[in-house]
Amino acid sequence: MSDPRYQVDVSVVTRYLAEQSQPEQNRFAFSYTITVQNNGLMPAKLLSRHWVITDGDGHVEEVRGAGVVGQQPLIDVGKSHTYSSGTVMTSKVGTMQGTYQMLAEDGKHFDAVIAPFRLAVPGALH
Repeated sequence: MSDPRYQVDVSVVTRYLAEQSQPEQNRFAFSYTITVQNNGLMPAKLLSRHWVITDGDGHVEEVRGAGVVGQQPLIDVGKSHTYSSGTVMTSKVGTMQGTYQMLAEDGKHFDAVIAPFRLAVPGALH
């Protein structure tokens, strides 16, 4: 059972970027907009991220880094932080998932889970 003091929910909207993709070279670009919502009972700072990116061929890439797009936002109770980023894959379909490492105002470290989401070229899934 998760502690209600440390409840951060993550939602994602993805988009295929045809103008930045080169299908003939197996280069497929995607953007994603992420909203990190603090539904807990105290402010929390997003310290770092850990992504697991899996392409359609099963190749896995892990990405770790501080903050998100150069920021380490402090998210107040009931507030959210939204940002956009992107990735390039060598297949038409893939998934991303991961965690954000958070620091609550009381000094407790906890993870906000990013559930798996799909990146797909329109029409690539039948």
